[in-house]
Amino acid sequence: MERRLSVATHWGSFVAVVDSGRLVRIEPRHDDPAPSPIGPGMVTAAEDSARVLRPAVRKGWLNGEPRVPGAARGADAFVEVSWDHAITLVSDELRRVRAQHGDSAVFGGSYGWASAGRFHNAQAQLHRFLALDGGYTDSRNTYSTAALEVILPHVIGGHPWSYQSRMPMWDEIVDNCELVVAFGGLALKNSQVNPGGLARHQTRDLQRRCRAAGVGFVNLSPIRSDVADFLDAEWLPVVPNTDTAAMLGIAHTMLVNGWHDEDFLRRCCVGFDRFAAYLVGELDGIPKDAAWAAGITGIGRDAITDLARRLTSRRSLIMVNYAVQRADHGEQPIWMSVVLAAMAGSMGRPGGGWGAGYATMDATGVARDRAFVATVPEVPNPVPDFIPVARIADTLLHPGEVIDYDGRRLTLPELRLIYWCGGNPFHHHQDLHRLARAWQVPDTVVVHEAWWNTTAKFADIVLPVATGLERDDFAAGFSDPHLVAMPKVREPAGESRTDHHIFAALAARLGFEREFTQSRSEIDWVRHLYEQTRAKLGTAALPDFDDFWASSTAELPPSTGPHAGSFEDLRSDPRQFPLATPSGRIEIFSEKIDSFGYDDCAGHPKWFEPAEWLRADLSDRFPLHLISNQPATRLHSQYDNGGHSLGSKVRGREPVTINSSDAASRGIADGMIVRVFNDRGGCLAGAVLSDDLMPGVVQLSTGAWWDPVEPGSSGTLDRHGNPNVLTADRPCSRLSQGPSALSALVDVERYEGTLPDVLAFAPPKLVPPS
Repeated sequence: MERRLSVATHWGSFVAVVDSGRLVRIEPRHDDPAPSPIGPGMVTAAEDSARVLRPAVRKGWLNGEPRVPGAARGADAFVEVSWDHAITLVSDELRRVRAQHGDSAVFGGSYGWASAGRFHNAQAQLHRFLALDGGYTDSRNTYSTAALEVILPHVIGGHPWSYQSRMPMWDEIVDNCELVVAFGGLALKNSQVNPGGLARHQTRDLQRRCRAAGVGFVNLSPIRSDVADFLDAEWLPVVPNTDTAAMLGIAHTMLVNGWHDEDFLRRCCVGFDRFAAYLVGELDGIPKDAAWAAGITGIGRDAITDLARRLTSRRSLIMVNYAVQRADHGEQPIWMSVVLAAMAGSMGRPGGGWGAGYATMDATGVARDRAFVATVPEVPNPVPDFIPVARIADTLLHPGEVIDYDGRRLTLPELRLIYWCGGNPFHHHQDLHRLARAWQVPDTVVVHEAWWNTTAKFADIVLPVATGLERDDFAAGFSDPHLVAMPKVREPAGESRTDHHIFAALAARLGFEREFTQSRSEIDWVRHLYEQTRAKLGTAALPDFDDFWASSTAELPPSTGPHAGSFEDLRSDPRQFPLATPSGRIEIFSEKIDSFGYDDCAGHPKWFEPAEWLRADLSDRFPLHLISNQPATRLHSQYDNGGHSLGSKVRGREPVTINSSDAASRGIADGMIVRVFNDRGGCLAGAVLSDDLMPGVVQLSTGAWWDPVEPGSSGTLDRHGNPNVLTADRPCSRLSQGPSALSALVDVERYEGTLPDVLAFAPPKLVPPS
């Protein structure tokens, strides 16, 4: 008989149809107005040949030969072992590394989204386990928004993510805003997701309401389709990585015409006079006027002037997308967008001003906050050491090196054991050939994985884990006002276990099982976290656990804040409602950042020329700018082996979008397999021709599982289309040390050779013990 069970994922909530224990299909919920197509495609991956079915150990590591040619990480065969043997190997290696090298030699950054669920949160489980075992070196910030996370507390104060509760919500934009100017666009594909889970997608309909209310939209992006067609947006194609120059040109036009909001700048900001001196060229002899900006950005001088006029004469909102800060000097467009909004006159007025990340997740701009929901209790980490998240390869290759970070000097630790679960560094990180070299350095790499993806193939010990369909939990997404039950849909594949089960077994072997599990079973933990939530919110706010589990969804009471740092309050009375900055106001000039003395991040926003962009000397050899944006068919690399992602491939390879004129000059036709390349490497991809991209730009989404032809050979061709063989492992600046993936030049050519088979989804060679 068929059963229908609730499924919650980062890309929405669904109904799983199960027949005699077999997953038949996954259907959208009837009340989701814009369900993601990723969900139904999960069925394809549930039992595919890439599943890790038993614990496996790399043969060279097991034989004590980690550096033998042909037996390196990524190229070696694996030996399947029993769970008891695997637990012994991991626990003994943790003891050895801690005893010989100290607790900071264990890296537990384990960055990644993992899967939805309050209890089965892979990173939380790992960090709890490692902290109880003595501690670990952690990572700080995210690949998505590292530059933003570091710069915004200096400029507007507060927690790095507090801006999301301080900017206008979509319903306020509907009611009050007249003009939205979106730097980096508003791609709806990104709003499929919400960290932690999602009951219903709302962003699409809220955007439609904006358009119906007469809100105008301007899309400043190299890609026309970064804004939905129904918004009828004006497209101003901008040279990639030049958003700051465009903003400076608009700001200069406002200033010299007297259109700027002098009252707000005087009362609610600090340092505008010093920034204005730079703007008009007093400091360097270069006025940052519309003509100057036009020469850099490719946007016409008249268009820049007109945009400045419209921004200051209407209730306007400046939106900046996360993509613009994943680039050289990525702090600058974030900082400058705040300054531009402060000048334009709508900052702190209903529906206007400034905001970031709209449409990058469904919750952004939908609700200011979510009521309290309990999660796995944290254990303080006894090790104070950390690294900026995108500096993992630097740390492995250069232990002991001292780097700058947000005014501090950090010594990169020597990492001897990497423990990774719930993430995929061979998706997130840039310059994968460099990462692969760095990945050979530590003594041991332990990975929890459900599939034989690249990270699993580059590990020493791979422990098979259950997926979100194979365990009990409940979901609560960021700012989403719902809890969604997640009953187990199917039994775990092969000998898979949950992350918690694995860590409990290791904790038992290492002598702290009771502290780790608190003597609760997994379903007891799920019930406990739910009841903790219910007790905190008041028992009348939520049904009891059994009723919730039976009904699959519960609505949380609305969150009433407080939301500190309101720009509305700042405008009304900056003395009574100061921001959490040194001045209590918006810091257009930051004395603190200026005191750091960085040559790549000054005391006010500036234009810094990127290392790689279309005006660089390197463009003579590599004349196309690569946009490695988020995919529409999966979440990062998750479910690249799912039906929806597989269906988007071109002859089994990731699609690369090319402007038709660039394709014609290279003899490339739609559907051809091409090689995308630069000095860092090359990959094969399937050509898709479109004039939605400005000439000189190619777009290859992240997340295709890296599939090197010769895994042990640096620079080898990727068969599948992962753009991070092409991107530079170079920090944004000394301030944030964030990734600069979107500063990359490439070229594209027809691939004339024999096409190699795509092996991204094939398991490695499994051999008996020697």
